[in-house]
Amino acid sequence: MAKPAQGGNYRGSIRDFPDFDPSQDAEALYTAMKGFGSDKEAILELITSRSNRQRQEITQSYKSLYGKDLIADLKYELTGKFERLIVGLMRPLAYCDAKEIKDAISGIGTDEKCLIEILASRTNEQIHQLVAAYKDAYERDLESDILGDTSGHFQKMLVVLLQGTREKDDVVSEDLVQQDVQDLYEAGELKWGTDEAQFIYILGNRSKQHLRLVFDEYLKTTGKPIEASIRGELSGDFERLMLAVVKCIRSTPEYFAERLFKSMKGLGTRDNTLIRIMVSRSELDMLDIREIFRTKYEKSLYSMIKNDTSGEYKKALLKLCGGDDDAAGQFFPEAAQVAYQMWELSAVSRVELKGTVRPADDFNPDADAKALRKAMKGLGTDEATIIDIITHRSNAQRQQIRQTFKSHFGRDLMADLKSEISGDLARLILGLMMPPAHYDAKQLKKAMEGAGTDEKALIEILATRTNAEIRAINEAYKEDYHKSLEDALSSDTSGHFRRVLVSLATGNREEGGEDRDQAREDAQEIADTPSGDKTSLETRFMTVLCTRSYPHLRRVFQEFIKMTNYDVEHVIKKEMSGDVRDAFVAIVQSVKNRPLFFADKLYRSMKGAGTDEKTLTRVMVSRSEIDLLNIRREFIEKYDKSLHHAIESDTSGDFLKALLALCGGED
Repeated sequence: MAKPAQGGNYRGSIRDFPDFDPSQDAEALYTAMKGFGSDKEAILELITSRSNRQRQEITQSYKSLYGKDLIADLKYELTGKFERLIVGLMRPLAYCDAKEIKDAISGIGTDEKCLIEILASRTNEQIHQLVAAYKDAYERDLESDILGDTSGHFQKMLVVLLQGTREKDDVVSEDLVQQDVQDLYEAGELKWGTDEAQFIYILGNRSKQHLRLVFDEYLKTTGKPIEASIRGELSGDFERLMLAVVKCIRSTPEYFAERLFKSMKGLGTRDNTLIRIMVSRSELDMLDIREIFRTKYEKSLYSMIKNDTSGEYKKALLKLCGGDDDAAGQFFPEAAQVAYQMWELSAVSRVELKGTVRPADDFNPDADAKALRKAMKGLGTDEATIIDIITHRSNAQRQQIRQTFKSHFGRDLMADLKSEISGDLARLILGLMMPPAHYDAKQLKKAMEGAGTDEKALIEILATRTNAEIRAINEAYKEDYHKSLEDALSSDTSGHFRRVLVSLATGNREEGGEDRDQAREDAQEIADTPSGDKTSLETRFMTVLCTRSYPHLRRVFQEFIKMTNYDVEHVIKKEMSGDVRDAFVAIVQSVKNRPLFFADKLYRSMKGAGTDEKTLTRVMVSRSEIDLLNIRREFIEKYDKSLHHAIESDTSGDFLKALLALCGGED
C-alpha cells in the first residue's frame, strides 16, 4: 500500500522513525529473540516506533543478514494477542487487510462484521491494492471467494464495493442529488417492498461529497435520516453493511471510533476488531479517531485501552494510540470543534418520534370488553388474551374498553385485573390501563412513599416530560391524592435537589426556538462560576437548565463547548454530586437525545445480576406510544444488541410476552 504522506496534515499516530537504520533494527530484533525466551519489551518498543514502510525494510534486512523470515521468527517467539498485533504491524497494510478477509471467510461460518468493516471503509486505491495483495498472497481471486461465501443483496453490495470504482469527490451535480434522493425515497419508503438495487447502486458508486449532499436533502425531503430508512427497509447483514457505508461516508474516523468503543465495552474485549483497527488506522487517521472518541464517549481512547487490556499487548496498543488526551470533560481545540460540529448537525436533524403501540384498526370496545371478561371468568385466567388485547390497543382505546366493561358488566375492569393477575405482569398491565398522566402521578407517589425516596424515578419523570405532560401530571396528582405535587415534593426532599424538582414540576419551561445571543449569555453565565463554589454553580445551572427550551439549551451547550473546550455534562459530573448532579445530568442527556437517555435506562435496568423490573416497566409503559421505536434504534446502535433480545434474555413468562408485545419487534 502506498506510503501515507507525512506532511502538515498527517493524522496518523505512527511516523517515520528519524535516523532510521534497517540493518541495526534487524540486529536488535535478532538479539531480542536469541537464546532462551525473548525480550518482548524491546520487540514492541522497536516495531511500534517504526512506520510500516520502515518495517518492510527491516524485514528485508533481516532476511539478508540471517537468511530467516522475520515474521516466522516473531510468530515462533510470541503468543496470543500480542503476537497477532505485532505480526499484523509487520505486514504491508494491503496484505494485512487481505489476511483479515481470508480469515473471515475461511472455515465454518463467516465473520461478516470484518468484511463489512474493511470493504465499507477503504478508498478506491486501498481496495485495488487489497485485491492485488489477496491474489499475490493466496493465488485466489477475492471476488470469487466472496461470491462463494456470501449471498443475496449483502453479496451484491460487497461485490460493488470490491470494484473500487466510487466516483471522485469533484463529481457533484445538484440535479443528480435531487434525482438520487427521489430514487432512494421511491425505492424504500414509497414502495411496497424495497428496491434494494437502487440502494446498492447509489450508495456503492456515488462520491462521498455527493452522498453527503444526498443525505442532507433526504432528511429535508422525508423528515428522517437515511439511516432510519435503511433500518426500516433493509435487514440482517445487508442492513448492517449499508449502515456502515453511510457512517463511513459521513465520517470514517467516527465509524472507527464507534467500532473501537464497542470492541471494549461490556464484558470481554473483541480483540480481533481492536487489533485490526489499531493496526490499519495508525498511519492514516488515528488522531482524528482519538478526537471523536473523546467527544462521543467522554473518555480518551488511551484510558479505555489502558483499563481494558494488559501486559505487553496493552503497551503496544498504547504506543499505537500515540498518547493520552486531556482529562475527561476537556477537549483539546480540534476535538472541541468536532464536538461543536456534531451539535450543529444534531440541531439541524429533526428525527420523527414514533411509538410502537398504535391505535388498533377496526377497534371494537364491545368485543374487547367481552373477551376480557371471558378471559377472567371461571377457574383460571387466560393471560394470553389479556396481554394480546391490552398491549395492542392505544391508551385512548383502553379507556373506552374500561368504560364499556363497566357499562356491560357493572364491574371495574381495573379491580378485576388486579384480582386475576399478579406480580410484574400485573404492574405492567395495570400501568397500561391508566391514563398516562395518572400513571406518572402514581409513579411519583410511589417514589415518595414509605421509608426512603426513589430519587431516580423522580428525576426520570420530571426531567423528561414536556410542559403539557407536567401540567397533566399535576392535575392527576391533585385529583388522585388530594395534595399538590409541589407540596409532596417539598415534604419528601430537601435542599437544592428539592428546588430543582419543584422548578421542573411547575411545567413552565420556555417553549419555542433558540435565541443565539441569549444562548451565549447563558453559556457565559454557567462558565463564569468559580470552580469549587458549589452553591453558586448549582443555582446558575438551575436557572438555565430548568427554564430554557430544549432547542435553546442545545445552542447553549454548543456555545459552552466553544467558550471553554468543556462539555457541560462533564462539568456537572466533575463539580457537583448526589441527586442534584443526577438531575442536571438527566436534563442534559434528555436535551441531547431523549430516546438515547431512555435506552440507557432500559439497558441499566437489565444488565448485571438481577433486573430492575420497576424501571423496566415504567419506561416501557410510558414511552410505548411516544418514542419507543426511536429508543429501540438507539439501544441497538449503542449496545450492539436489540432491546427485544435484551428483554428476552432477562425476563420470563407472561411478563416477558407482554414486554415483547410492547417492544413491537426484533431489530
